[in-house]
Amino acid sequence: MQIFRPRLDSDQNVWITDAKSGRRAASWFQGSQLKIVLMTLKFTSSHLEDSLSLFRYYKKLAEGAMQQVTDQQLFSVLDPEMNSIAVIVKHMTGNMRSRWTDFLSSDGEKPDRHRDSEFVEPPTTREALMKAWESAWRCLFSALEPLSDADLGRTVTIRGEAHSVTQAINRQLAHYAYHIGQIVFLAKHLQHAGWKSLSVPRGDSTRFNQRVAAGEASQR
Repeated sequence: MQIFRPRLDSDQNVWITDAKSGRRAASWFQGSQLKIVLMTLKFTSSHLEDSLSLFRYYKKLAEGAMQQVTDQQLFSVLDPEMNSIAVIVKHMTGNMRSRWTDFLSSDGEKPDRHRDSEFVEPPTTREALMKAWESAWRCLFSALEPLSDADLGRTVTIRGEAHSVTQAINRQLAHYAYHIGQIVFLAKHLQHAGWKSLSVPRGDSTRFNQRVAAGEASQR
């Protein structure tokens, strides 16, 4: 592991960082023994960097849920007021295309977006649905990855309302987490006994906490 920039914190722990992966390790003395624990969550004080990490986390969460359902279940509706997973995906992709195309230079609600149409007639196959999904996420990452934290105070508009870049990121992060929660809920309901947990399985919290403390796992 390539190490750089050791840092001493207020508790006299020395933090060291892997230059390639960004993973950190904390080291301290316990009696006469030096303890070193590798952390799986990358520490950052950058709002932009952490937001990108969360977007990737939620994308992976939704994909882990969709992989567990059948092609037919992607289009299942629990009742007339509910959306299917496919419809939720269609809405999210329409939102992403509108919000992140020309992010800094045009309004986030594009003139050619027809939001109501996003809740009917989703793509008819898993392949088409996932193609739209990936294209929309590429739009998001292409807009955000070139930015730096110096850009967070810049102004963008959504439906004519001024937002800082920070506000726009937070708005969409909350929106996508909301809908991805719906996707996970629907997939879990449809798979019931066959569901494989995407988080900490029931009854496994103690072991999971031990793995996090040992630097072996992170919920993200």
